[in-house]
Amino acid sequence: MKEFQPAVSAKILGTEAIRRLGELGLSIEFIQKDSDHPTGTVRVEVDRTGQPRFEISESVAWDFLEWTPEWQKLAQQADAVCFGSLAQRSERSRGTIRRFLLALRKTAVRVFDVNLRQNFYTVEVLAESMKLATIVKLNHEELPTIMRLFDLENHGEEDSARQLLSSHETKLVCVTRGNNGSLLVSADECSEHPGFRVKVADTVGAGDAFTAALVHGYLRGTSLAQINETANRVGAWVAGQSGATPTPKPGGLTQTLAEII
Repeated sequence: MKEFQPAVSAKILGTEAIRRLGELGLSIEFIQKDSDHPTGTVRVEVDRTGQPRFEISESVAWDFLEWTPEWQKLAQQADAVCFGSLAQRSERSRGTIRRFLLALRKTAVRVFDVNLRQNFYTVEVLAESMKLATIVKLNHEELPTIMRLFDLENHGEEDSARQLLSSHETKLVCVTRGNNGSLLVSADECSEHPGFRVKVADTVGAGDAFTAALVHGYLRGTSLAQINETANRVGAWVAGQSGATPTPKPGGLTQTLAEII
């Protein structure tokens, strides 16, 4: 799965980010290096409940994504792509991301992870992104805002999710509920999961971990109930650790996740 914002500065922070990705065993082949703009940074303040507040820097490397032959080749190989509204705040990156999405194979899964951060979104970007999406993922606070922006009536989460399904022709809508689990709605199924109770260290990265598990299950045709349970388990594990990329205990990820009850 490829998540867009794949550009870093060629300077110290960019070099450090690439090194860290390599340590995690992730491919760095397609990361663009930008010598003119700094690597994107986010100031994160975590409150007493472990919930983060983000202050996102502007005019950074991922605001200047370039369409390249290498990315054209990558698009034709990808099984799934995760993209958000935040990464489309600049016209240049928005155009590159849309070219990438349109270059995908018809069978590829397109995951639109709604990010209503600061003022970095418009109705047009949200609507166009949903038209291109196989899966739309948003949280329970973003859902009422989306319904209002699209002039749709909000009669509860499941009803709202079904309206988004029918009006944008997506295959699955996921509504995350923080420590109260999540709701998955498709044309034929609906699954709710209450979430897992863990002592929260911080929630940074938990949403992305949830998304990875969601896509992993969806690509394999897993039932919504099983996808929901696994995604919540993975998200809870990350939220219970410090940092966005915790290391599993000895015995591997399967054994680590089994301890989340």
